[in-house]
Amino acid sequence: MNHFMRLQARRVGCTVAALTVLILLGHDAEAGASGARLSRDLEARIASGADETSSIIVAGTDEEVRTIVARYGVRLKKKMRGGAVLDVTGGQLAALAADRAVAHLSGDARVQRMMAVTAEATGATQVWSGIAGLRGLTGRGIGVAVIDSGVAQHSALRGHVIAAFDFTGTGGPGLDRFGHGTHVAGIVAGSDKGGYAGIAPGAHIVSLRVLGEDGSGETSDVINAIDFAIDHKARFGLRVINLSLGHPVFESYRDDPLCQAVQRAVDAGLVVVAAAGNFGKTVDGRAVVGGVSSPGNTPAAITVGALNTHGTPQRSDDGMATYSSRGPTAFDGVLKPDVAAPGNKIAGPAAPGSYLALTYPERIVSGHGSKAYIELSGTSMASAVVAGAVALLLEGNPSLTPGDAKLILQITSSSVPGAGLIEAGAGSVNIAAAAAFGAGSLSSIESFPIAGEQETPSGIFYLIAAPGGTMVGVLAGNAAPILVTQLGPDTLSAGNATPIRDALPQSIVWTNSIVWTDSIVWTDSIVAD
Repeated sequence: MNHFMRLQARRVGCTVAALTVLILLGHDAEAGASGARLSRDLEARIASGADETSSIIVAGTDEEVRTIVARYGVRLKKKMRGGAVLDVTGGQLAALAADRAVAHLSGDARVQRMMAVTAEATGATQVWSGIAGLRGLTGRGIGVAVIDSGVAQHSALRGHVIAAFDFTGTGGPGLDRFGHGTHVAGIVAGSDKGGYAGIAPGAHIVSLRVLGEDGSGETSDVINAIDFAIDHKARFGLRVINLSLGHPVFESYRDDPLCQAVQRAVDAGLVVVAAAGNFGKTVDGRAVVGGVSSPGNTPAAITVGALNTHGTPQRSDDGMATYSSRGPTAFDGVLKPDVAAPGNKIAGPAAPGSYLALTYPERIVSGHGSKAYIELSGTSMASAVVAGAVALLLEGNPSLTPGDAKLILQITSSSVPGAGLIEAGAGSVNIAAAAAFGAGSLSSIESFPIAGEQETPSGIFYLIAAPGGTMVGVLAGNAAPILVTQLGPDTLSAGNATPIRDALPQSIVWTNSIVWTDSIVWTDSIVAD
C-alpha cells in the first residue's frame, strides 16, 4: 500500500470513529428533556395498555439502577455494563417512561440467527496459496469471537475452538442445540476435512453462546458477550467479532444498546462484522427497502448482504439473494450494507443432533454425525465469509484498524450485476485483492482475477458525515477521494455543486426499486433460512 493510501485508510478509520462519538455525545445531551426516549417496541407496548411483565434495558450507573429499582419496585433481572435489565409491568414501564431522570429505555428484544465454490468465488483460495508477491495466508494467529448459538464438536473445528462460554444460563458452553453457530464457525475457520474449508482455516474461534435451542436469545446476553470479548481480547488474541444475528430496528443506532456495544468493540480495536438481515422481501414477495436489522445498522460495523453465486465461482452470473436486507437504515438513513458476499446454499459443519440437522435432513450434503455438512442460506453465512476475510487481512497486516479493514474491503470489492448501493453496498468482496492491497503488495487498487474473470474494483467507501447523512467516497487512482453526499436515490451532490450522478463512475448504481417516501414497506417477518 503506498503512502497516500495508507494515510487515507487511517484517516477514514479515525474519521468514522471520531464522528460517531461526536454524534453520540450531541444526541445524549438532549436526554431527559420530557421523559425517557423509548424504542419503537416499548412505545407500542405502552400504547397497547397491556400490563404483562416484560424485560427492558435501562442505561445508568449501579447507583442509578438501584435508585430506579427502589423507586418503582421493579425487579433487577441482570446487570450489564453501564446499565441493567429490569422486569417491569405495563404500569411501571409507563411510569419510568415519564420520569425525566431516565434518559432512555429499550426493549430486551429477542435476537434471531440470520443464515467450495465460495472460497474460489471470493478469491480466498488465491490468498491461501499466495498471490501478487504475498505469502500464503490462512488467518493464523487471528481470533474470531463467534457470538451465536454455540459451537458443537465437529471434525472440521477440532483444534480451532480454543474457548467457549455460555451467556444464556440454559446449558453448557460447548453445546449447539440449534446448529447455527457451528455452521457459522465452520464458514469462518473450518479446516478442509470434507472439502468445505472455511475462509480462514488457520484462525481460531472463541464461542460465546447467546442463542438457545430455538435459535433466539436476549439482546442483553449479546451485549454482555460483546463486552466479554472486549475485556478478554488480549487473553484470546481476538481481533474480530462475528454477529450473524439481529432483531428489527426499533430506534436510532445512537440509542440502541446493542449498537452502542458494537461501537465500544470497534473503539477497542475489534473489527465487528454483522449480518444485514433477511428482511429483503415480504412474505408475498414484495421487495422491502430499509430492512437492515440491528446491529447491522451500526455505522462502525461491517454490514454484509448475501449474494447468490448460482453454484459457480465466476462472478458474472452472481446476483443479490432476494431475502437479503436493503438499506438505508430505519430511523437514521445510514447507507447499508457495506459489502456483499456469498450467502446462498453455503455448505458448512452440521452440529450433531441439532435442530437444523434433524429438521432439515435433506440439506445434509456430506457425511454424518460429527463429520456431517449442511447447506444453509442467509446473510448469516455471508457475514461469516467476511469475518474470515478480515482474519486473512489482519494476518497479512496486523496493524490494520477496524476502519482500515472496512475501507480496504469496500474499495477492492466489485459491483454486483443489477444491484445498487442499498442492496450490495460497495460490491462483492474480492478477498484476493483486499489481502494483497492491505499487505502492501499492490501499489494501487486495480483489476484482479477471480475464476478467470477480471474483476474491476469499485473504489467506493462510506463514512458518516453528520447525523442522518452518509458520505460516499470514490477513489480515483491515487488522487484524493471525491466525497459525495447522499441526498436521495437519484441525487448525489459534491459540496454545493449541482447533482453529479451522471459524472460518477458507473460502479455507483441506484436501482429502480428504491422508494424514498412514507410508503416504504417495513416488515418484521424474517425469511426462513
